[in-house]
Amino acid sequence: MSPKELLTAVVEHLGGTHRPGQLEMAEAVDSAIGTREHLLVQAGTGTGKSLAYLVPALLHSVTTDEPVIVATATLALQAQLVDRDLPLLADAAEPVIGRKPKWATLKGRANYACLHRVRDGAPDDQGELVAAEDMVSGSLGADVVRVREWAEEQAELGATGDRDRLEPGVSDRAWAQVSVNARECLGATRCPYGTECFAERARHRASDADIVVTNHALLAINALEGVPVLPEHDVAIVDEGHELAARVTSVAAADLWPGVIDRAATRSRSHVGEGDAGELRLTGERLRQALDEAPPGRVDELPDRLRAALVDVRDAARAVASGFTGSGSGQDREPDVEAARRAAKTMVDDIFATAERMVADNEHDVVWIEERERGGRILRVAPLSVAGLLREKLFGETTVVATSATLELGGSFDAAAGAFGLTGEKAPRWRGLDVGSPFDYAQQAILYVARDLPPPGRDGLRPEAVDALVELVSAAGGRTLGLFSSRRAAEEAAAAVRERLPKMSILCQGEDIVPTLIRQFTEDTSSSLFGTLSLWQGVDVPGDACHLVVIDRIPFPRPDEPLSSARQRWVEKNGGNGFMTVAANHAALLLAQGSGRLIRRSTDRGVVAVLDPRLVTARYGSYLRASLPPMWFTADRSVVTGALSRLNSG
Repeated sequence: MSPKELLTAVVEHLGGTHRPGQLEMAEAVDSAIGTREHLLVQAGTGTGKSLAYLVPALLHSVTTDEPVIVATATLALQAQLVDRDLPLLADAAEPVIGRKPKWATLKGRANYACLHRVRDGAPDDQGELVAAEDMVSGSLGADVVRVREWAEEQAELGATGDRDRLEPGVSDRAWAQVSVNARECLGATRCPYGTECFAERARHRASDADIVVTNHALLAINALEGVPVLPEHDVAIVDEGHELAARVTSVAAADLWPGVIDRAATRSRSHVGEGDAGELRLTGERLRQALDEAPPGRVDELPDRLRAALVDVRDAARAVASGFTGSGSGQDREPDVEAARRAAKTMVDDIFATAERMVADNEHDVVWIEERERGGRILRVAPLSVAGLLREKLFGETTVVATSATLELGGSFDAAAGAFGLTGEKAPRWRGLDVGSPFDYAQQAILYVARDLPPPGRDGLRPEAVDALVELVSAAGGRTLGLFSSRRAAEEAAAAVRERLPKMSILCQGEDIVPTLIRQFTEDTSSSLFGTLSLWQGVDVPGDACHLVVIDRIPFPRPDEPLSSARQRWVEKNGGNGFMTVAANHAALLLAQGSGRLIRRSTDRGVVAVLDPRLVTARYGSYLRASLPPMWFTADRSVVTGALSRLNSG
């Protein structure tokens, strides 16, 4: 059966309409799987790209009896696939392929509640297991009790125990009391609750599925760390592919700070003795003093005192880890004791590996000191680039289809291909494909660039930009999504508009959780929502609630941002243009994502307003504009306010 035949059957079953871009993409994905050629495919909003890759993925799985992995970056898309797209596909495909297709969701072990921790407790700072009811009262204790009750209900129902199904959610600190990572896990055969284990059940379901939905992080761990956490597969589809390199970078990054060293030492004491554990605790204090003396920001060369402190941490952690090795057989210990021991050893092993990595002076790593609002300074390390890792470990082993609405930057797939390691000598074969969008952007949307404004400064919004913002929001009657480069800019803008348009409802990020703000913005069609990075991507508010998207400035990374500045310098050192390769690509991606919040369906109309004249006056402006949807362009504010007023009154 061809992808076209199955896609046609599915679309007819759903009562949908034929979309040329969707069929073109489905056939391209099928061809890539057949030829083992990597595919980068840009599919605009409204293309129906989920079905376009799920149909050929299902055909491949049915033919080869091998699962296809689908990895997403966001929980929203993961939920859409599992709760809507895959059930619809299965119902439509069953009469055609002769059986009910199977799918499963699989995440890292720490995403599932651990019944051993839920029922027998989690280690406290002394390494003793403490049950939820014995915790100090307060919000943390209340959250842990609530999660424990929820997990028991999940076990009784035979449900997933997946953190993302818990509503309302809880903090990372609360969830850590009822979960374990892979190295802390006792294993199904040793755990008294192994037969009920949520994570083991998820792995079992995945092993029998045609389509396995996971996240970018688990895909990266499976590929980079050589740990088979996913079923064996030969095809991986990466949706929201523009996020892949950043998510893999996060997986390959590590942190070190005095507080975690102190906790590891305390938890280790009962397993290795006070001597080695006490020395490890002292090294944490030496690290604190060294961090306090060093300036925050990127560390090109470790100061002597900081280097010495890290060496001490590394050596002390190695000694503690050796003490665990000699502390008897795990098979002889009670499960509770073994659980506490594994948790402590995992912390120590992580500290050793991170400290050793930081003192290695690897030219492919970036180290920096970060000032936190709480908890003092922290030392971070991340790879300068993950292109080589992706090329060798993912694209070198698996046929990959990466898709997104924003993979083509500046009219080319070169930036995405470079981030994936698909450029240079002996690079794997790949091709790029833009299947377009069903939307008529030239008729549905206006791109307005405020050419008459002064370039933005570092001190927040200029008065002229505030005037323009107020005029635009007023003409639109609210209905505005304001995307700002910083929390400070968003808050200043919200305050200014509230003062000058007091009858307008202005919501601002930070005043409530983001999902609640988006719901209020959607329901009150005269309101406006101002915020920062988390609103630039993934916000889906079609219809009359959003007629105007305002972007305060081109979203270049900050010049002092450690990773991007190090990457720019590396590109320049190797003869390239660091600004265009790193900063301009970063800005182009965010501009494309932010602009994509406006037109979400074929009946939407509106304006994307950029209050930064550099988009038309700077040499790089044409590159950035080429990354945006093909909207009708103007620099005349009166034309834009007139259009917004007509939309508002209509």
